[in-house]
Amino acid sequence: MSTDTSPIEEQLGDALRNADATIATAESCTGGLIGSLLTDVSGSSDYFDRGFVTYSYDAKMEQLGVSREMLDKHGAVSEPVGQQMARGARDVSGTTWGLATTGIAGPTGGTPEKPVGTVFIGVAYTGEWGTGDSYATVERYEFGGSRGEIKEKIARQALADVLSELR
Repeated sequence: MSTDTSPIEEQLGDALRNADATIATAESCTGGLIGSLLTDVSGSSDYFDRGFVTYSYDAKMEQLGVSREMLDKHGAVSEPVGQQMARGARDVSGTTWGLATTGIAGPTGGTPEKPVGTVFIGVAYTGEWGTGDSYATVERYEFGGSRGEIKEKIARQALADVLSELR
């Protein structure tokens, strides 16, 4: 566990810079908040390539290549869609890392299976060609609070998820 007390966006920025890595984001429920946090750090242009805010089904398909079948079968707030969003951000941008969030920030829209505060955070890594090292993971979380608080918790957890992959 790190003893670094600097904000997560600074820790991740340092780690990305040290690894000579880049990142792109694909945000649904966080609406650009992750990109905003990343760009709060001076010099973030060294590692932050771009952010996609793909709130609608159409945006997820058109900008990230999420398949219509995945959206139909699982819905936007799902593990498979979170994974495809992360891969799409990485692959469309040509970055080392793709980071995606898809969830329900509330206060409405929750179900018993996916209550308000549910989010799927996808992290995709680009390995060297021919190594088979590329991968994408997804974690499901549930956060409480107001809409703004939930979005903030999701954004910070997403940054922490990438940082843990880098370490």
